[in-house]
Amino acid sequence: MKRLLIPLIIFLLMVSGCSNAASTNSEKTSEGSKKLNIVTTFYPMYYFAKKVAGDSANVELLIPSGVEPHDWEPTAKDMAKIQDADVFIYNSQYFELWAEKVLKSIDTSKLKVVEASSGIKLMDALESADEEKNTASKDPHVWLSPVLAQQEVNTIAKALEQVAPKNKDQFQKNAEALNSELADLDRLYKETIDKAKKKEFVTQHAAFGYLAKQYGLTQIPIAGLSPDVEPTLGKLAELTELTKKKNIKVVYFEAMTSSKVAETLAKEIGAKTEVLSPLEGLTKEEQQQGLDYMGVMKKNLDSLKLSIMD
Repeated sequence: MKRLLIPLIIFLLMVSGCSNAASTNSEKTSEGSKKLNIVTTFYPMYYFAKKVAGDSANVELLIPSGVEPHDWEPTAKDMAKIQDADVFIYNSQYFELWAEKVLKSIDTSKLKVVEASSGIKLMDALESADEEKNTASKDPHVWLSPVLAQQEVNTIAKALEQVAPKNKDQFQKNAEALNSELADLDRLYKETIDKAKKKEFVTQHAAFGYLAKQYGLTQIPIAGLSPDVEPTLGKLAELTELTKKKNIKVVYFEAMTSSKVAETLAKEIGAKTEVLSPLEGLTKEEQQQGLDYMGVMKKNLDSLKLSIMD
C-alpha cells in the first residue's frame, strides 16, 4: 500500500507545483515582471486604470457595474482586497465618502493610494436643503468632462510610474493614447454643442455640472448630489414654473435609479423623459451592448441633442 501511496503523493506535488507555476506565470507581464494588483472603486476609475496599465496589471472593480455607488459601503472582504493591493485608486473623498475611514483602518505602508481628482479644483456642490447634512460639500463628478478626465488619467499614470518605474514608457504611451481619444471626444462635444439652439437641460441628479461648464450649458437639477432624494412640493412647483418658462421638452433621469421624480416633473410640463448616464456604473443593457466609457459618453451627447437642438 505504501508503495502505491508514495508515487501518488509525488505526482500530486508535481501537479500542484505545475499549477502554482502556471498561476505565477499568469500574474506576469509579457516581459516577465510581476503584474501590479490594482483595486479601483467604480467604473470610470476602473476604465482609466485598465487603459493606462495595459497588460502590466490586474485591475479590479470594487463596486460592481449596475450597482448605485452613492449608498454602497465596503464589506470586510472589500477592505481586505484594498489591503492586499499594490495600488488603490478612487475618484474623490467627496464621492467615495467611505474611503478616508477605510484607509485609516488598514495598513497603507505598502499601498499606493491614488485620489484621481487630486489637483483639480472642485466646484461647490448643488445641494438641496434635504441633503445638506448627508452629502459632500464639493461636486466630485469630474470624470464627466472629457477635459478633466484627461487630468485624472495623467494622475493615475504618474502614480503607476512611481510604483513600477520599469513600465514607465508603457504607462505614458497608454495614457497618451487614451487622452487622445478623450481629446477627440471633447472636440465632438464642442463642435456639436456650439450649434445648440438652447443651453439649458434638466436632470434628476446634479451630476453634470462640469460637463455643462465645459461646454457653456446650464444644468437644472431636480435634486442635488443624491439621485434618490425627492424634491419638496414647493421645490417641484418652482421647477415646474421655471421649466415651463424655458420651454423644456426633455427631463433626464438615470437608468440605475428610480425615474419617478423625473417622470413627475415631465408630466407636469408636458415633456418626455430620456436617460442621461452619470457613468457611475454600466447598466446591464450597456454591458450587453458592449459599451464602455467612450460609448456611453457619445450616447449622452446624442441624448443631450434632444434638449439643446430643438
